[in-house]
Amino acid sequence: MNWEVILSDALRAGIGPIAAVYALSAVGLNLHFGYTGLLNFGQVAFMLVGAYGVAVSVSTFGLSLAAGVFVGLACSVALALLLGLPTLRLRAEYLAIATISAGEILRLFYRSEWSEPVTGGVFGLQQFANDFYAVNPFPPNQYQFLTLMFSARDMWVLTVSWGLVAVATLVVWLLVRSPWGRVLRSVREDEDAVRSLGKSVYTYKMASLVLGGALGSIAGMLLAIQNQSVNPDSYDPVVTFYLYTLLVLGGAGRVFGPILGSALFWAILTFLDSLLREAISNGIVPPTVIDESEVGALRMALVGLGLMLLMIFRPQGILGSRKEMLLDAR
Repeated sequence: MNWEVILSDALRAGIGPIAAVYALSAVGLNLHFGYTGLLNFGQVAFMLVGAYGVAVSVSTFGLSLAAGVFVGLACSVALALLLGLPTLRLRAEYLAIATISAGEILRLFYRSEWSEPVTGGVFGLQQFANDFYAVNPFPPNQYQFLTLMFSARDMWVLTVSWGLVAVATLVVWLLVRSPWGRVLRSVREDEDAVRSLGKSVYTYKMASLVLGGALGSIAGMLLAIQNQSVNPDSYDPVVTFYLYTLLVLGGAGRVFGPILGSALFWAILTFLDSLLREAISNGIVPPTVIDESEVGALRMALVGLGLMLLMIFRPQGILGSRKEMLLDAR
């Protein structure tokens, strides 16, 4: 088997733009779940409204890309308020139900025939991020990193993607070490104690939901801009559960948990995919056992098995502590 190809594929996935997008969205989810104790099962909904905020603004209404970014952020704030106002005063599971429902409702709405003149329906929208690539500062050359080769376009996307992850991580790091962040963690541990000190638990939860949702929407914009395409079926509920997987892997309630978790998640997933395909093509695994059309399902099964073992032997993740996983869902 060609181990250089297998390891190169895994490395490319671990540092690639998709890993950065998921890391950025998971930073927001970590603010919700890891620091505040909010059960947000619809982070993909924030990604969807952010992506379509950019795409619709540019493709349908002819606005600039910068204006589209502000529209996407405004949509994420509106969604957070819409979900948070009726649920954050109630028990945790009500927010969970509302967010997972919102994600699926929005996906079906954006792909509906009724919304097709604006959103493109099932076909989505394309070629709306030309302004982003027009300001690419990298000369049109090939750039090498270890065994990987990147084009100027790739370098621009990687720089912006991981730059945004770094900025978001720094912001969260500063926030959670401020008095505001200490109250958030107190809300996660014991809401009644926070109320007894005269703090508005509802206000802190809402602020966390808005800020984490905004980070998710930026991740959705980034994904749309990278692909120069947006399609509602790319934002199905499984995306949120990928985010929880990598968050648990890296460690919930840890600033660098989402980054480590995303890099490892995509590296492991791609490593298994390349390993299985190489094994099949070299005859190590006979086609009667598994063929290439089944590799995708098998790699996800193996990742699921690995996650089960992680939850059994180290539920706090790589960087986390066990107490971060104890959630008072009252």
